[in-house]
Amino acid sequence: MKAILVTFDQAHYNKVIDALQRSNCRGFTAWEHVLGQGSVSGEPHFGSHAWPSMASAIISIVEDHRVDEVLGKLRAIDLDRPKLGLRAFVWAIESAI
Repeated sequence: MKAILVTFDQAHYNKVIDALQRSNCRGFTAWEHVLGQGSVSGEPHFGSHAWPSMASAIISIVEDHRVDEVLGKLRAIDLDRPKLGLRAFVWAIESAI
């Protein structure tokens, strides 16, 4: 099992959910309002007057064989609107109950 953490501009929310569902990844936990700034480029997402954009985050625990499919769909979303910002990180899950 792997954990995929996706952080993204709120404008991508429905597309990210759709990418998970089309990859048969049913379970997830979402945080609707998160603040952040990318380490390379893009504008900050602070929800302030100066930087009004907001970000969201989703984590989903998926079978190993689904990771590449999910990342491919997420990459396509990011490439379509790169200025908005979307990042995905994958960790191994050692155990779960």
